[in-house]
Amino acid sequence: MITDKATYKYYVQQDLKAHQLEQISFYNYWWMDCLRFQLRLRKVEYLYNVKRKNPFCWLYWFFLEFLNHRLATRLGFSIPKNVFGPGLCIVHYGTIVVNPAAKIGANCRIHPSTSIGDYNGVPEIGNNVYIGPGAKIYGNIVVGNNVAIGANAVVNKSVPDNVIVGGIPAKILSQKTSIEIGVYPSGLFTK
Repeated sequence: MITDKATYKYYVQQDLKAHQLEQISFYNYWWMDCLRFQLRLRKVEYLYNVKRKNPFCWLYWFFLEFLNHRLATRLGFSIPKNVFGPGLCIVHYGTIVVNPAAKIGANCRIHPSTSIGDYNGVPEIGNNVYIGPGAKIYGNIVVGNNVAIGANAVVNKSVPDNVIVGGIPAKILSQKTSIEIGVYPSGLFTK
């Protein structure tokens, strides 16, 4: 969670890195809608968590929240603040629904038509998790670190670290990690 200005800058830097960008440019900001949503989301989180007692910052937060809600509606996102860790990469616009009580770690790469929801509890998802298109993750479960969740998988049971899961219901398909199978841009993780 973003708790100060340094953490905010770190989150933005990691999000840009996940999108294979060094810095934000005018072109990237205005033509990459998913990235614009993410950067505004990080600013909203910062203002909400750190500066909301200042009346001017509160007005700015409210304005950004309004703009981001409109963009999220157009893109099909229902992503609340303070859920994703640093290094989030929303690959493409399309329906993405995330429960506000879910906790998702660093370096999550998420595709459209995904639902991370509530059915007898909400999931807790670890670091370096790849979530394929159409995945459904729900229940009081824990998804470990370095996990790849295949397209259209239904994950309703806890998943250990360093595996690939897929199917309905999801089963372990391989003992490889999400980093080993190359779902992340090269150079994102150092060995």
